[in-house]
Amino acid sequence: MENSATSTTSASPQSTDQNKQAVAKDICAKWSKFSEQDVSALKGKADLVSQVVNKYGIELAQAQREVDSVLKGRQVGAGA
Repeated sequence: MENSATSTTSASPQSTDQNKQAVAKDICAKWSKFSEQDVSALKGKADLVSQVVNKYGIELAQAQREVDSVLKGRQVGAGA
């Protein structure tokens, strides 16, 4: 019987789901104008940047820096 806790294969669906939830939580904590539905509808990092610009009226470069800071290399949206 294989012990899945010691497996070195790619992330399990559960951990991927946990990562998505953590990213969504971080986005909602940083930007209160985002609902959970807004976050789940994001198509990717560029879409998040665009939404931050639109919702908060900040410049693209600043939005990009803030998104990078929140995501910390993680993915958001359909590609996550």
